[in-house]
Parts: sequence; structure tokens; C-alpha cells
Amino acid sequence: MSWTDEKIEQLKKLWDQGLSTAEIGRELGFSKNAVVGKSHRLALKPRPSPISGKTAEKAPKPKPKPKVKESTRIHDVIDLGPAMCRWPYGDPGDDDFQFCGKTSVVGKPYCEEHCAVAYVTKSSSREREREREREREKERVAAAAAKATAS
Repeated sequence: MSWTDEKIEQLKKLWDQGLSTAEIGRELGFSKNAVVGKSHRLALKPRPSPISGKTAEKAPKPKPKPKVKESTRIHDVIDLGPAMCRWPYGDPGDDDFQFCGKTSVVGKPYCEEHCAVAYVTKSSSREREREREREREKERVAAAAAKATAS
């Protein structure tokens, strides 16, 4: 399906009404990402993020640095031993760039904490998919209920 002038006008109208990108996509027969992309290309007014509650115009706050004992941090890759965590902190171009330096998991380049971040297990992947499916089902039920009350 392609964006017709009529669909673009509907997009603008629904956007101004404050509908979510997913709702607009369902209404127009497009994916949420297609709606996001088209709204960006049309330079529609930015909206607050549904996740953080911040407006799209504000810059995100920098993330706090992870809490790691300073004594374990390694400042140069040459100083890393074979059983040391190679998780980077910061930008390689900055003077304060460092590596974690904790003892790594056997056969992995990272410590236990960073392996949990870097590697996804099948069970956690399946659980996330189940959660997404539950959310989609809630949305379908809500949409059906809204349609029924509107009739």
C-alpha cells in the first residue's frame, strides 16, 4: 500500500487529534513504523515520548555512569589480561575511556554482569515475545470495545 494524498490528509488529521502512531497505522492500514517515518518526512509537530514523558524537542539526559569499583577499571587495552572483562566505558576518543577489567566468564570476553547485558538467552527472548503478544491482544480487545461503544 502506498501513501495517497487522501491517506496523508487522514494522517495529518489523526496526528493532530493525538492518536498514537500504532492507532493511526491501524486506522490507515500501515505499520506503526511507516506512520512514524511519514510523519517525520512531513515534518509534523513532534510529540511527547510515550515512554519517558518528555517532549521530542528536549535532549535526553545523559545516562549515569555504571557503578563499578574504580580499582577494577583498566585504562588501556594493552593492560587487559586474557581473563579480564573487555566491556568499554565511554567513548574511545575520550581521555577517560576505560574497560571494566573484572574477571571474565570462561570463554567470554565479559564479566558475568556484562554477559547478562550482551547475550540474550532463548528463554528471555521467548518471554519478551509472549509479553508483546499479550500487549497486542490487549490493544485488539480495547479497539474492539471502542468500536462497539461507538456503534
